[in-house]
Amino acid sequence: MDAIECIKTRTSIRKFKPDPVPKDIIIELVDTAKWSPSYKNSQPWEIMVISGAKKDELSNMLIALLEKGSEICPDIPAPEKWPPEIAERISTHMKKRAEATGVDISNPETMKKAKIANFRFYGAPHAIYLFQDASLSSWSIFDLGLFAQSLMLAANAHSLGTVPQAFATDYAKDIKKFLDIPESKRLVLGMSLGYPDLTDRANSYRSERIDTVDIMKWAE
Repeated sequence: MDAIECIKTRTSIRKFKPDPVPKDIIIELVDTAKWSPSYKNSQPWEIMVISGAKKDELSNMLIALLEKGSEICPDIPAPEKWPPEIAERISTHMKKRAEATGVDISNPETMKKAKIANFRFYGAPHAIYLFQDASLSSWSIFDLGLFAQSLMLAANAHSLGTVPQAFATDYAKDIKKFLDIPESKRLVLGMSLGYPDLTDRANSYRSERIDTVDIMKWAE
């Protein structure tokens, strides 16, 4: 798979096969992603891979926190509002996704089910958390985003699936305590990793992209 195909065929997977990914392949994915660019070559990324019984325990803890109505405490708060044109784009995307998958997260009860699916990492055999020192600036969050993209592309090149998960960081303090990640770290992103189950309806939807002319300007 060449680089262009890898970028264009990467998609968020929300149903996985249970088969574990060999540890040497996961290490190879991280070995590849670490070549991502970063401000002054600071490489401000750390990663934890959770599998097996530990992942099940983590999922159960997160679901228990949700069920008892614990207040969410992500290290990076969710956006409270969007510019109108982006809000419309998000609304259109969510409607099309609901039509294709039957999952309408505008419904509170469905949203809860969606969060539970998130916390179960969509059946993936591996959960990943990306984090960094909390004292780092916004540039370092950007750098970690580059690392995350490289990791997902490397996975796609190996015919593996991923999905970046903001919900998976909802209970950041509890997650860090459970995984022995120091409180001084900033939990930025959760991610599922595994072999995609492409027969499942959850993976039937592919999000669209806006026209290039709508995001590109020339100055000559």
